[in-house]
Amino acid sequence: MEIGKMKPAQVTTIGYTLRANMRQYAMLFALIVIMIFFQIATNGVLLWPMNVTNLILQNSYVLILAIGMTLCILTGGNIDLSVGSVAAFTAAIIGTLIINHKVDVTLAICIGLLIGVAIGAWQGFWIAYVRIPPFIATLAGMLLFRGLTNTILKGLTLSPFPRSFQMISSGYIPDFFPNVSNLNLTPIVVAVLLSLLLLYVQIRNRKKKFENGMEIMPRSLFVTQLVIMILAINLFALALAAHKGLPIILVILGVLIFIYHFFTTKTVPGRYIYALGGNEKAAVLSGIDTKKVLFFVYLNMSVLSAIAGIAFAARTNSAFPLMGNGFEMDAIAACFIGGASATGGIGTVIGTIIGALVMGVLNNGMSIMGIGIDWQMTIKGFVLLMAVAFDVYSKNKSK
Repeated sequence: MEIGKMKPAQVTTIGYTLRANMRQYAMLFALIVIMIFFQIATNGVLLWPMNVTNLILQNSYVLILAIGMTLCILTGGNIDLSVGSVAAFTAAIIGTLIINHKVDVTLAICIGLLIGVAIGAWQGFWIAYVRIPPFIATLAGMLLFRGLTNTILKGLTLSPFPRSFQMISSGYIPDFFPNVSNLNLTPIVVAVLLSLLLLYVQIRNRKKKFENGMEIMPRSLFVTQLVIMILAINLFALALAAHKGLPIILVILGVLIFIYHFFTTKTVPGRYIYALGGNEKAAVLSGIDTKKVLFFVYLNMSVLSAIAGIAFAARTNSAFPLMGNGFEMDAIAACFIGGASATGGIGTVIGTIIGALVMGVLNNGMSIMGIGIDWQMTIKGFVLLMAVAFDVYSKNKSK
């Protein structure tokens, strides 16, 4: 190839593209199949507008925690067992400030977030600089902050919170447009704008890959993928519009998903996390400060735990001693079901969101069908096992 000439872009086959992205497509396909199954099994109740909104409201804390847990897992299969206790501890502090001491809601939330930063710095120090294994350090954190939560609450439940605090997880963005056919038009307008933005970004990225001689998927698959994504966005928005509109917590989630997706895919520090999980020794030799990366990841996880605690307390309108039990399991399951590798270095924020939605749809669908909590846990455990088994199988096949 002559100097100055670019290599022509290579259009891959549909089969090659599907095999190369097997994890992402498999989980997305599984989500669609599960939704169709429960839609039929519940006689159409699952996708009622109210249920679609409740799916987001009820699982908001899992989605928030799963984003942070993804970064932990990317560093080498590490996890954070303390997220539920940190969420409960933060909620207990905020509840005490707001309910018992009449502190302003905004100030109390800021204090709660600062506590999340302090806890993250504490745990990040032991993990990154003292080199205590994350499993042990966060297990200690789980016990430590659970004990502090019980000490602060004294075994009692704090309730109720002011309406302004409850609005975080139960409020809706006001409709800025005239009401048409009992539809809240704000979600629809937002969906149209997001669809146009998605269309522009995807076409621009494809064009850049073509100009740089990189592999691009066949046009038919590219168009099909775009149509499915745009259709899903707008159908989801229509369901929201038919209920009460755009939930405030969904806006918060959307902002977090965008920030962390951009951070992990488009920034150098984000790529450092993947490099650390892929091969720590190689990352050190290439000049990456792996201690700083680990410290940041666990600092970030505690901040997101604090946010999840705020969201859950606002949703339940209370802070109570048993709050947060099992949160870590839900977050970890969402990551692995969404395609994160148990050995680290592989996984995406979008994949984790899909995994969390799979868990949410399973919970919602089984609850509507009246399936007991014992069987719900059994089924979710089986789904998690199959997701990890699929990860191992796909790795072995690629080798």
